[in-house]
Amino acid sequence: MRTQKPFLGVLCWEAGGNPKGLEQLESLSGNSVNPDSYPFFVLFRRVAGANYDSVLHNPHGDILDTMVIEAMAMVRKGVRAIITSCGFNAIFQKELAKALPVPVFTSTLMQTPFILSSIGSKKLAVITASKQALKKEHFAAVGQEDMGRIEIYGMDEQPEWSKIHLTPDQPLSIETVAKEVVSTAVTAQKQIPDLGAILLECTDLPPFATAIRDKIGIPVFDLSTMVTLIHASFSSSLFSSLQKSDIK
Repeated sequence: MRTQKPFLGVLCWEAGGNPKGLEQLESLSGNSVNPDSYPFFVLFRRVAGANYDSVLHNPHGDILDTMVIEAMAMVRKGVRAIITSCGFNAIFQKELAKALPVPVFTSTLMQTPFILSSIGSKKLAVITASKQALKKEHFAAVGQEDMGRIEIYGMDEQPEWSKIHLTPDQPLSIETVAKEVVSTAVTAQKQIPDLGAILLECTDLPPFATAIRDKIGIPVFDLSTMVTLIHASFSSSLFSSLQKSDIK
């Protein structure tokens, strides 16, 4: 049972004005803004001015001060770490980490150096909401300068998913989106013979991660793997129980 003491704070996009398809994806378990995605109590704060355009397509620092204000409000309530609801916030990683008194994890892209180090000379496929919008600057902001072993695949190249920005007032077929996500991963594996792992940049993709893992049989990293690591870094309950049972 969850305690009511918050562990994690999530900086979310502003309410209203976002595409209908994104609202559908946010309702799925595993999505970053769904409380059921977390096995502990999480606080959510909406950031005025943060939306599909200002974060993905025209990122700028105008919303940074508001992000800090909202994050500090959660810190005062006791959260021990901050994440965001969109991986493209990687562009603000350095500024937020410097401004806040708790660890900040703006994007699943922060796992990139860790993953690449673990797979030798193999390549990493990053599946993103928008290939056009994801730039080397996002990776550099979280410590990944070398893009030589990284291949990027955009969900915006898939017909159903692309409705999010082409017809934002229209709903999606979640069943079709699920097939498109898995198909994108399968395509990456076919096109990259030395593929070692997949990273889901978009925080709307974790609901489909299990289906990808079942299909391709290689490690898949996403928001849930990052959050699990964050939580484990603060909680030693699992290893404490193992140590008590194993050490004589």
